[in-house]
Amino acid sequence: MNTKPKYKRLLLKVSGEALLGDQGFGIDAKMAAQMAADIKAATQLGCEIGVVVGGGNIFRGVALAAKGADRVTADHMGILATTMNALALRMAIEEAGVKSVVMSAVDMPLIAETFNQRSLDAHLEKGTVVVFAGGTGHPFFTTDTAAALRAAEMGADAMFKGTQVDGIYSADPKKDPNATRFSKISHSEILAKGLTVMDTAAVALARDNQIPVVVFSIHNPGGLVDILNGEGRCTIVEA
Repeated sequence: MNTKPKYKRLLLKVSGEALLGDQGFGIDAKMAAQMAADIKAATQLGCEIGVVVGGGNIFRGVALAAKGADRVTADHMGILATTMNALALRMAIEEAGVKSVVMSAVDMPLIAETFNQRSLDAHLEKGTVVVFAGGTGHPFFTTDTAAALRAAEMGADAMFKGTQVDGIYSADPKKDPNATRFSKISHSEILAKGLTVMDTAAVALARDNQIPVVVFSIHNPGGLVDILNGEGRCTIVEA
């Protein structure tokens, strides 16, 4: 096993749905604790970590907008859902014995620190795990795009995306038994092939800032550290 992690400063993106666990709605405390344990193990390797969490386990603005609701208002509701998840994940991380802070893209001083890049650097250099809430702070942008944006702002060595499967496949492996997993692929190939692991804005932003994207299963305990040690199953997206 390597003593030095493959990536030192990383952005971890997790979907709100990942926090569901076996529940149909809300936050599964066991799943939050598993994520926190994986994050703690990564910090013990010396990694500096930022986390962007989605809100789909509580509310999806796009779904409401599809039914005719105002998209801006619906997305603002989704921003609030990401904030609830960020607070829950921060609690789980601190219960695991790691200092953590929530930084929000939307000004909510009674609930979280307002995001700014200088404070972000100070937190990371102290070993504090930063959980980002509120997406980009604007409607019409996904939390995938927020993750790529924060990865660029924190000077991340890589962006890790925890998904329901262990990498990027040629098709949905849950629907197509003939789907094949890519071990490596470029950002441009993802865009050209129309693969839907992330939205196009997020992929393009990561590509333009030369940020590798590591796609792995969030449901595999210890999977994050395995990859940081040069092991484990994943797809690496890089130029």
